[in-house]
Amino acid sequence: MERSGGLYERIVLAMAGKRGPWGKPGGDKEPGDGDSGPEETPPAGEDKPRGPRNPWLPGGGSEDRGRRSANIEDLFRQRGPEGPKRRLGGPDGPQFRLPTGPGGRSLLPIALGAIALIWIGLSSVHQVAPREQAIVTTFGKYSTTLDPGLHVTLPWPFQRVSVENVSEIRSIRIPDGTAEKLILTGDQNLVDLSYLIRWSIKDLKQYQFQLADPLDTLREVGEAAMRASVAEHELDRVLSGAGRADIEQSVRSRMQAILDGYRSGIVVQGIEIQKTDPPEQVVEAFKDVSAAQQDANAAMNVARTYEQQLLAKAQGDAAAFNRIYEEYRLAPEVTRRRLYYETMESVLSNTDKTIVESDGVTPYLPLPEVRRRAQQAATPAPAPANPAAGGR
Repeated sequence: MERSGGLYERIVLAMAGKRGPWGKPGGDKEPGDGDSGPEETPPAGEDKPRGPRNPWLPGGGSEDRGRRSANIEDLFRQRGPEGPKRRLGGPDGPQFRLPTGPGGRSLLPIALGAIALIWIGLSSVHQVAPREQAIVTTFGKYSTTLDPGLHVTLPWPFQRVSVENVSEIRSIRIPDGTAEKLILTGDQNLVDLSYLIRWSIKDLKQYQFQLADPLDTLREVGEAAMRASVAEHELDRVLSGAGRADIEQSVRSRMQAILDGYRSGIVVQGIEIQKTDPPEQVVEAFKDVSAAQQDANAAMNVARTYEQQLLAKAQGDAAAFNRIYEEYRLAPEVTRRRLYYETMESVLSNTDKTIVESDGVTPYLPLPEVRRRAQQAATPAPAPANPAAGGR
C-alpha cells in the first residue's frame, strides 16, 4: 500500500507540472527504470524550474546554496548531542595565556632576562685547572692564551675557549697493533721494529694553529727519524741492548730538531724501542745463526778461562823466582846448595834406581828389591794344614 500511495502522488504531481521533493520532475524516471522516452526541456529564454532542495543538506535546502549530495560526515558534524562542534582556538574555544606577575604584568621579559644571564654566565666564565691552558678565539681568530685560574671572556658565539692539558705525557705506538714494520739497517738487512713515542705540548698556540694535523705530523716525523737512525747501525747492534739506547737517543734528537723547525709546539719526551726482531720469513735462519753465535761465545769463554789460569800460574812462578833471587843476592852459596838439594829431592823421589859414584860404596843399590824383601819378612807365613784332620 505504501508503494501504491507513493506512485499515486508522483503521478498527480507530474500531471500538475510540479517537481518532486528531490528536485526532479514527478514523471522523470531514474536511469534503468526501463523508460527511454525523451526528457522534457524548458523553452529557450526561461529559467530552469527549481524544486525543493534536499532537506538533508546544510542550510536546510535553501535556495542560495548549490546542489550537492548529502554527506554522512556533514550529518554527524552538524547534528550531535551538543550541536555543531566549535573549532579549538576560536573565539569560543580554550585560550592559552602566559602566567602574569603582580599587577597583571607579563613575566616573559623576566624569563628572557634570566635565560640571557644564565647563557652569559655559562659561556663567559671559565675555570682553567693547574695542569691546563686555554686558547681564546674571537670569531675563529686567535686572541689570547689563558693560564690556570678563573677567567672571564665574551659569551659564545663571540668568543670560544678551548682547554687542553699541556702537562700530560701522551704516547703514540708505531706501528699500530701487531702490524709488521720493516726497516733497513746499515748492513743491508731488514729488522721488524716497533717503538713508542712519548710527547707533550710545549706551546698550545703553535700546537693548535701551526699544523693541520699534529698527530699525523708527529707520526711521520718519528718514522723518518727512526729509519735514518737505524740505517746508521748494523743488524747485530740494532738487536743488542747497547745499540737500542744509541738509536733511541738519536731518534729523539732528530725528531725534536724537525718539530722545532715546523714550529709544532710539541716536545718529545722519549723514545722506547719495544721490539727488534728479524722478519717473519727468515726467523728460523736467524735462530740457527743465533745458536751458532752462542756456541762460539761459549767456546771463547772456555778459552779465556784457560788463558787466565795459565797467566795466573806464570805470574805466581815469576813472583816466587823474584823472592828466591832476593835471597840468593844475600847468601849466594847457601841458596845455591839449598836449591840443589831441593831439586835432587824432587827428582829422585820418583825413581827406582840410584847410582852413586863414590869410593867404598856399592855403585848400584837395588832399593826397590830391598824394600820388597823387607815387606815380605815383616809379613807372617800362613800355618800348614793338618793332614790328620783332613783324613777324618
